[in-house]
Amino acid sequence: MFPRPHPDDRPSERLAALADRVRADPTLVFARSEDSDEHGPPRRRLRLPRLPRRGLLALGIAVACTVIGLGSWWQSPAAEQAPVLALVSTTAQAPELVVNVIGEVATPGLVTVTSGARVADAVRLAGGPKPGTDLHDLNLARKLTDGEQVAVGVPPQAPAGAVPSKLNLNSATATELDALPGVGPVTAQRIVDRRTRKGPFASVDDLRDVEGIGDSKLAKLADLVHT
Repeated sequence: MFPRPHPDDRPSERLAALADRVRADPTLVFARSEDSDEHGPPRRRLRLPRLPRRGLLALGIAVACTVIGLGSWWQSPAAEQAPVLALVSTTAQAPELVVNVIGEVATPGLVTVTSGARVADAVRLAGGPKPGTDLHDLNLARKLTDGEQVAVGVPPQAPAGAVPSKLNLNSATATELDALPGVGPVTAQRIVDRRTRKGPFASVDDLRDVEGIGDSKLAKLADLVHT
């Protein structure tokens, strides 16, 4: 009734033939269907080359390190800005000294100077010396110390315990003569008037000519004055 199919057209036989070809060449895989005549000859599938195990291990380590590095960078906090520090001056101010200026100056009294100041600075702050003041005995370049006293135009006082020098009767002022023991301002002025009226004293004994000076007072003054 119907024609008997060809033995090669059976599916089982076709599959068996395909299996034999794959066993002979494992790298070839043929895809063939019943409509292979319509789609052309069977196509060969490409296979990627196999990498060695060491290469795969190195590649995996590199990828892992890259991922870890990117994660650490992403999670790291932003750099904090350094705080602005206020500048503090380390220059110490020079200590101040208080000095008492007396004598022949415009405004005697206390003046304040900086450490390292000179006598000239204290005199200037006291208004400067009065006209005609003798500054020969005053060292204007000397450095000052705190609490000291600067005497301008005043004769220096003899140190304690020192033997006072004798006073010259022919050049001493009334003020200097008044400082002698037993001689007051009245007697001191009489000594000056006698010197002006009769000339210089020739000896200490000439003090007998001054009213108010007798032998006892002369004896006290004999070791303190000269001519």
